Amino acid sequence: MLEFAPHPLLYPVALHARYPAPLGQVPADPALAELHGLDASVPDSIRLSEEAREILRQNVRDLLRHGGHKPTGRGKPSSEYLVRAAGEKGLPTINAAVDVCNAVSLHTGFPISVIDVQRATAPFRVDVPESGSYVFNQSGQEIRLDGLLCIYDANGPIANAVKDSHGTKTSPETLETLSVLWAPQAHAEHARAAAAWYADLLEEFGGARVERVGA
Repeated sequence: MLEFAPHPLLYPVALHARYPAPLGQVPADPALAELHGLDASVPDSIRLSEEAREILRQNVRDLLRHGGHKPTGRGKPSSEYLVRAAGEKGLPTINAAVDVCNAVSLHTGFPISVIDVQRATAPFRVDVPESGSYVFNQSGQEIRLDGLLCIYDANGPIANAVKDSHGTKTSPETLETLSVLWAPQAHAEHARAAAAWYADLLEEFGGARVERVGA
């Protein structure tokens, strides 16, 4: 399903989920929306102290910086945007797959990519591109990929820890997703706990059958 190129700082962990119906038909659950609050009740296994969260934030940036990417400004990890958005105006409800992803990223501190498997072309791998770009929103804006860890499909990079490609984002028709947690090796135990909680939430709120990929 997914291969990880060798990387000295990345802990390889991902989830493959299949949903019983298109995401547009999965009803929204208020309990999932509640997890988008900064003060939401979460399992002790994934709860972070302020000190631990700051260490993780720096290590995630180091992970993205390793290939030459500058993880600052508009290039900072998506997990940092989520914390700011949750504190200022709240996170929007999109669909079960994205809402679960945002909840897990918000509380665990890991940036997470989610792609619609059927809008991409297998095989999939994680690697660092030397250069390139892709469009990440409906307005046609592009992100430079030089030295930034990415998920690839058969045609090139499609997602990373900053912004995912618009072409493979989920939609109301999505039946199958692939998620990558961009986790530093130094936080492997936390990543395993995050992946377990992620899988539980996908099963609870999306009715998904979930398979662990990677380590």
